[in-house]
Amino acid sequence: MSREITVGVVQHANTGDYAGDVATSVQGIRRAVAQGANLILLQELHAGLYFCQVEDTNNFDLAETIPGPSTDTFGALAAELNVVIVCSLFEKRATGLYHNTAVVLETDGSVAGCYRKMHIPDDPGYYEKFYFTPGDLGFTPIQTSVGKLGVLVCWDQWYPEAARLMALAGAEMLLYPTAIGWNPDDPTDEQARQREAWIAVQRGHAVANNLPVLSANRIGFEGDPSGQTAGSQFWGSSMVVGWQGELLAQADTESATELVVTLDLDRTEQVRRWWPYLRDRRIDAYGDITKRYRD
Repeated sequence: MSREITVGVVQHANTGDYAGDVATSVQGIRRAVAQGANLILLQELHAGLYFCQVEDTNNFDLAETIPGPSTDTFGALAAELNVVIVCSLFEKRATGLYHNTAVVLETDGSVAGCYRKMHIPDDPGYYEKFYFTPGDLGFTPIQTSVGKLGVLVCWDQWYPEAARLMALAGAEMLLYPTAIGWNPDDPTDEQARQREAWIAVQRGHAVANNLPVLSANRIGFEGDPSGQTAGSQFWGSSMVVGWQGELLAQADTESATELVVTLDLDRTEQVRRWWPYLRDRRIDAYGDITKRYRD
């Protein structure tokens, strides 16, 4: 028995020119579809620079509604190419209320569902709490014509709880639109440790949940508009990970590229028979997991 899906992960740099960055994403989608992809994952906030390096109220002008420009553009493209697209945008939900949102567009161009980023960082160069209200849609997979998608966003990828809750709700794969990079001032050995940790934690989610993982990250240097930091060098390394943590495909740290991989979603059944983590979970003993800390 086989239930195959061909996935495409698009990695590219951003310039801050909205029309140009959208065109770059569209070109990547077209190239991946030409290679057989019927599900596309784009990187976090792919239609512009990563503006969260600085707190600036003018950046709220970048937000858009759902439906809006991105869902119109990528919905039309999804319908034209008969493909499911996961795009990422700065959502204006209401005046004064904004989210970091991933939107899943069906093959007919309709919105299959949304995920609003739950874990919001607030660190030098990543001042997301200034812009984004934490998500309120929970860890709920989105049903599509190509499968049930466990969509999460960037900082969410460091939390095993998020991946597990998606798996427990029936997600058939985990997808992470991402924007993460090095501080150019960090020594090279520290940069290497950070990137390897990022790869390792996502491979761990695949292993612990017996699910494939897709991660799309941007590349290129983006300066800090405030001049207070050295900016961010995004490390790319987008990847498709198999059910036992194997790297099925991975991009490098510098090149715009598309990863295209065929997955058999029925493999989860086989691997979970070998490694029955869900069967052996001690749910009677996990009550303290909802505490901030066990004092």
